[in-house]
Amino acid sequence: MSTKVVIAALKGGSGKTTLTLGIISLLRKKGIAVTPFKKGPDYIDSAWLSYAAQKDCYNLDLFLMEKDKILTSFNAHTPNTDITIIEGNRGIYDGFDIDGSCSTAELAKLLNSPVILIVDCTMASLTIAAIVLGCMHFDPQVKIKGVILNQVGSKRQESLLRSAIERYCNIPVIGAVPKLKEETLPTREMGLITVSEYQYSEKIITTLTQIAQRYIDVDKLMEIAKESVIPTHLTSPATPHISSPSMGEDKACPERSRRGEGDKIKPCIGIIRDSAFNFYYPDNLELLKQSGLELIEINSLKDKKLPSIDGLYIGGGFPETHAELLTANKAFHASLKEAIENGLHVYAECGGLIYLGKSLIWGEKEYPMSGVLPIVFGYQQKPAGHGYTILKVEKNNPFFKTGTIIKGHEFHYSHVLNYDEDKLYMAMSVQRGYGANGNRDGFCYKNVLAMYTHLHALSSINIPFSTFSPPFP
Repeated sequence: MSTKVVIAALKGGSGKTTLTLGIISLLRKKGIAVTPFKKGPDYIDSAWLSYAAQKDCYNLDLFLMEKDKILTSFNAHTPNTDITIIEGNRGIYDGFDIDGSCSTAELAKLLNSPVILIVDCTMASLTIAAIVLGCMHFDPQVKIKGVILNQVGSKRQESLLRSAIERYCNIPVIGAVPKLKEETLPTREMGLITVSEYQYSEKIITTLTQIAQRYIDVDKLMEIAKESVIPTHLTSPATPHISSPSMGEDKACPERSRRGEGDKIKPCIGIIRDSAFNFYYPDNLELLKQSGLELIEINSLKDKKLPSIDGLYIGGGFPETHAELLTANKAFHASLKEAIENGLHVYAECGGLIYLGKSLIWGEKEYPMSGVLPIVFGYQQKPAGHGYTILKVEKNNPFFKTGTIIKGHEFHYSHVLNYDEDKLYMAMSVQRGYGANGNRDGFCYKNVLAMYTHLHALSSINIPFSTFSPPFP
């Protein structure tokens, strides 16, 4: 049985991801097996956590997932683990409603996990103890067992903070991190730069490891984590772990190459996975494989044509930062368009939707994309859509029955400038969120469904392709 701990904070931007990465990497350096989880639907933080742990990071989200599915995933991915570290999001009690029903605190209670609270101490002293004490009493069922002080200005401030918290809150301060001179994680206007885009990722992790080693007592963190107990009243049977395909696999479906005459073969799904498109939940890829599908990775920046596949999944990412390279690969565009015109089933999310469009306008320049869908995209300074979404399927489409209610999330600075309504329609109404225009989402063309909403395999519906059974020769 692995121990576990939730790392939470008072608000976003408190240094939670930075310090969690350092802690995970330091523990791994000590030979401790760490399994990371991320609370919430975030892809980028999860990718960095995976990189630090050298192990897939899974998302746990009380809005998208039922409690039993969260516990199923948690149990399935924590065998042979010395410690499980769950990074929270935003403030510890923050959620989308007044009950905080989807908060980090609620997840910690579900997992019966102790919590380490990271506190930004900028220009404060005794008040920090009052805030921590308030968090402890706000919901006594949340087991806040330790504090990490961040942005500490001086040794005198650190000493005062330690004494105040240990006296008034009766919990230990397990770390005190000073104000750092430089930004530790690479950022841009849309948040962290993805680990696959950043060429100095290993250097960053080394720096964060050194910070954790110098300023955080990870041995004490391990002691606190050992207080955790897996709640048996909600525990569901574990599902087998199936690793997602690795980058650089041969561009041929294994089942295709192994089959003999008359053999029944599995459907083969292409996954466009490169530095432009890398927003895929490990659970999604595992569900596809568990559903009997073969997965093959495709590089939209380098590959010149699609391999022989029966369906294509294009996840989110940042096509705008790769616009020149994507535009230049015209041979791949032609191969993709030909396959779609011939009936290829395609599911695309957010960045994948943009890639299927006619063009995107980034800065002062317009970049042609694959041209499958007659849509032009623009970008703005603030998010066009950000948060959880609820969609209702109202029109025929390649993957979902009409009447289906879909839960997901969106985070996009892009927006639709114009599209040809004579050639496209949107199959879903937006009941929560923004989607493509504030009212609808889910562009349909032939066997293509492309939408801004991201889906998770553990939500209340199957993700596209999980029940995929097209005709085969």
